[in-house]
Amino acid sequence: MTTDRLKFAIFGNVFQPRKSASIRRLLACLGKYGDDVAMDRAFYDFLCRCCGEGIGVARVFDDGDFEADFVISMGGDGTFLKAASRVGPKQIPIVGVNMGRLGFLADVSPDDIEACIEALHRGDYAIEDRGALLVEPVGGSLAGPVCALNDVAILKRDDASMITIHASIDGESLATYQADGLIVCTPTGSTAYSLSNGGPIIVPGTPVFAITAVASHSLNTRPLVISDRSELTLRVESRSHNFLIAVDGRSEKCADGVALKLRKAPYSVRIVKRPGASYYDTLREKMMWGADGRS
Repeated sequence: MTTDRLKFAIFGNVFQPRKSASIRRLLACLGKYGDDVAMDRAFYDFLCRCCGEGIGVARVFDDGDFEADFVISMGGDGTFLKAASRVGPKQIPIVGVNMGRLGFLADVSPDDIEACIEALHRGDYAIEDRGALLVEPVGGSLAGPVCALNDVAILKRDDASMITIHASIDGESLATYQADGLIVCTPTGSTAYSLSNGGPIIVPGTPVFAITAVASHSLNTRPLVISDRSELTLRVESRSHNFLIAVDGRSEKCADGVALKLRKAPYSVRIVKRPGASYYDTLREKMMWGADGRS
């Protein structure tokens, strides 16, 4: 086991005060190794409020002002996605501690925190590189993140009728979708919003993206899998003259005149995995894949 101190940056869910005991266990474990620990300011302030006392970390940080050997995400998959957005191109491996429900990305149980930290010090872990989607607005800008680990969704406003989405791939016209929206997902995001709309499950590492319509108004519209070397361009028309774009679930309003170019991001998201962890085991465990309810 290495005696070197490791540097950790911690992100967390700010809506689960009852689970602060797991945070304390984590901090106690990191303290035992003498590790250098920094924490996202919003999470730190939340813990101080809900616990009524200070949290012992070396420093707090804002936005992307941190460096670390590992990032730890304490929450569900949504917290993991937010942490991945903040890590961005830093290429810092992310450990997901699942304090939510499904835990597809965050797959370390709170009961396994100590064993996980020990494994990191021992060097007994694997890292999976997951591709991301880059969104480039043409004729406008986005206030939020422009890279998605899971998916980018083009959606109608709540009070609007269906929208028209003109899609082209590498400059060649693909189709015009009349629908409530369109989802473009990575293999990592294929088990999320896209799947709930009938999209395919794609094994991580497969060099593709999937395009899935949301409540299509055409019976012959089916999900489409394309190469991740392609560039997808989307142009939207709506009666309200604006629509929503959601990047990993964080949405903002966008005007009709803005074209969206989607392509593979120039960096990958690095996810720490337990030794022997299998994607197919996760499918069976988390999604009851192939389970026969009659048995």
